[in-house]
Amino acid sequence: MRASVEHGLGLIQLDRPKALNALTPAMVTDLTQVLTRWADDTSVHTVVVRSTSARAFCAGGDICLVREEVRANRLDAAMAFFAAEYALNAQIASYPKPYVALLDGVAMGGGLGLSVHGSHRVVTQHSVLAMPETAIGFFPDVGASHFLPRLSPGWGRYLGLTGARVEAAGALRSGLATHHVPRESLDDLIPLLARDGVAALDAAHSPPRAPSPAETVAENALLQVFRTAPLADLATGLAALPEAGAALQALHAACPASLVVTDELLRLGAGDHLKGCLDRELATAATVIRSHDFDEGVRCALVDRGTLPQWTDGDVLQAAASRSLS
Repeated sequence: MRASVEHGLGLIQLDRPKALNALTPAMVTDLTQVLTRWADDTSVHTVVVRSTSARAFCAGGDICLVREEVRANRLDAAMAFFAAEYALNAQIASYPKPYVALLDGVAMGGGLGLSVHGSHRVVTQHSVLAMPETAIGFFPDVGASHFLPRLSPGWGRYLGLTGARVEAAGALRSGLATHHVPRESLDDLIPLLARDGVAALDAAHSPPRAPSPAETVAENALLQVFRTAPLADLATGLAALPEAGAALQALHAACPASLVVTDELLRLGAGDHLKGCLDRELATAATVIRSHDFDEGVRCALVDRGTLPQWTDGDVLQAAASRSLS
């Protein structure tokens, strides 16, 4: 990670490109320390976070590292990482200065924790945003149980349960992003932010292509299912929509236990403050990372790539029942 201040702009650049800027404990510590220092620095009026790589803003936390810690029976180390990351998410959410994330390339999981809690989120034509944790036996964390329910109706549950990837236009419609700036304009945007602050974002904003009427109808029908159907009825509701094949496939491929946990976290988070959501996520993580499904999901997705996970409960979609996490 690189951090510098020039003309009132505090610039953080994530520079772990081979790992798509996956967050490590050291990166979380460095980010926390820099943001803490700049919060009281009167020479800094705006903070910008971006990547040095065009491939990814941040692909998430280093979940393989967490799995290794658990397998080595170092649960305290794994939980310390989550606690520090969640504290960073809370720090960003309450940051006293404009916090601008330039979400060029892939931004997933912990990458959204570094951005969505901030005041301004800028996407480009190359942005891909997602919370894909149900596919690896985990759940959308980093405060997702707070920010997903507060997206436009239906979006949070859709993104949280299926791990669907959204590009710039969808990120803006859902509320994940606040502005769109073409990739080729990002370098020019930095000095404008230093000179004009976040007012430069409105001037640089260029709306991406709007969906066609047919696309809008299909999207609204999909979101209506996620807005209203109980978890056990989601598959049936989606099967009735010709355009919902990808969502249905993702739902069936996801870890069933993760779907139940995620749905309950989103339900509880809709009526809670961020601290309550983060505390609940931390307690949930302590249980989930010790499960067979987490070990199996991370192994198949990131270690032995291409293998299909064998989840512990394949019938949970048909027999899903409310399970309190409060």
